Amino acid sequence: MSSLPSRPSLDALRAYDTPTICNALELVVPARRAMGFTRRPLVAAFPQMKPVVAFARTGMIRSREPHPRDRDSANRIRLGYYEHIAAEPLPSIAVLQDIDAPDTGFGAFWGEVQTHVHKGLGCAGVITDGSVRDLDAMAPDFIVLAGSVMPSHAHVHLVDFGGTVSVAGMVVSPNDVIHADRHGAVVIPPDAVEKIPAAIDLIARREKVIIEASKRPGFSVDDLRHAYREVDEIH
Repeated sequence: MSSLPSRPSLDALRAYDTPTICNALELVVPARRAMGFTRRPLVAAFPQMKPVVAFARTGMIRSREPHPRDRDSANRIRLGYYEHIAAEPLPSIAVLQDIDAPDTGFGAFWGEVQTHVHKGLGCAGVITDGSVRDLDAMAPDFIVLAGSVMPSHAHVHLVDFGGTVSVAGMVVSPNDVIHADRHGAVVIPPDAVEKIPAAIDLIARREKVIIEASKRPGFSVDDLRHAYREVDEIH
C-alpha cells in the first residue's frame, strides 16, 4: 500500500483547477486517462470556491423509505460515520453515494446542519450524487458538489460507511486523495501527487506555443502546423 502524500505536496495542488489536474494525470498515470474522475454533471453550490485537496471518507445514503433499524441502531451508524469523517488524516472530504436510484436525490442529506457539523469535524466538503438544500445557510468555505438541489430531507438516512462507493461515475475508497472544484472531482493516486506540478509545467509550456500562435494576426492552418511541430520538441 502506498504511503500517504505529505500535506505540503497536497496543498501545492490547490493552486490548480481540477481539469488541469486531470490533464497532468494523463501524463503521469496514462492508464487512468479515462477513469478516476466524475463523469456526470454535478451542481457546484459555491462555484467561486477555490479547489480542495482532501482525503476521502465514504458512505451510502437513501431517503425514499424510513430507516429500517430502530433509533438506537440508526444513531450508532450516524455516530460511527462521524468518527469516520473526523479520523486522521485530515482534512477529509465526504463522498456519499445515494443508492435510491432511479430516485437519487429524493431527499437531501446535506444542508445547514450537516455542512456545519462536517466542517467542525475537519471535513473540507462533500461530493454526492444525492441532493442538497439550505444553500444560503450552509457552512462557509465548504465545497459542495451534488447531483441536485431539493427542498426536503424526506426519510434521508445513512445506510453504511467506510466502503468503496461510486459517485457520478467516480469510484472512491476511504483515504483516496481527492481534488475537487466547480468542474467536478478526480482521485489522485498517492504516488502521482509529487509528479503532478512538473507535468503541469510541461503541458503549460506546450499549450503556450499553440495559444500564442493563435493570437497572432493572420493566423492560419500553416501557422498551426508549425506550432504543433514546435510542441513536439518540448520535453
